[in-house]
Amino acid sequence: MVAIGGGAATSLSPLPDLVNQVFVFPRETKDSYVVLRVKPEQPLLNFTVCLRSYTDLTRPHSLFSYATKAQDNEILLFKPKPTKYRFYVGGQSVTFRVPESFSESEHACASWESPTGIVRFWLNGKPWPRKGLQKDYVVGAEAAILLGQEQDAFGGGFDVRQSFVGEISDVYMWDRELTTREVRAAMYNSPSPAPIFGWRNLPYKIHGEVYLKG
Repeated sequence: MVAIGGGAATSLSPLPDLVNQVFVFPRETKDSYVVLRVKPEQPLLNFTVCLRSYTDLTRPHSLFSYATKAQDNEILLFKPKPTKYRFYVGGQSVTFRVPESFSESEHACASWESPTGIVRFWLNGKPWPRKGLQKDYVVGAEAAILLGQEQDAFGGGFDVRQSFVGEISDVYMWDRELTTREVRAAMYNSPSPAPIFGWRNLPYKIHGEVYLKG
């Protein structure tokens, strides 16, 4: 993936290292979000997405939304309730049940591979049982990638009732499946292998009421 020009970070300017900082989404809105200003160079047959979130929301909310013009839920990491993560690829989803916790942040990673359709999920570095969906699917390349809102249309169609309130950080994406050891390295912002984008060199633009805080 390569950065697109314009906004807070571009392909022509140094990309910021955001270690020890978080995006704060202070209240429920339908127009506050962070755009990750990247453009996939080719369709994806494998990928892993990781991020850390901290919220006391009990209603459904979106964490990471990757939409194409053909499919608004091309990749989506979503929490329908505090004890569930729902992960979408190509509009289909699998659900992972997790313990309820409001006292600390949660580091979540999800990966998918096209040849088998296998999905892996990790919470705070611990792997959950594998599941599967969308075998032989190809994730589209022309994407809008957002934090904090769920896209019901390419780059828009937001629902305030699915908006995120809280803190998001440590966002990374790879074009391959990670091992558990690699996921645990990403938890501490020491990603290996190098991601296609991530918290150490994040190309982003803030829309609305979102703040970058230490």
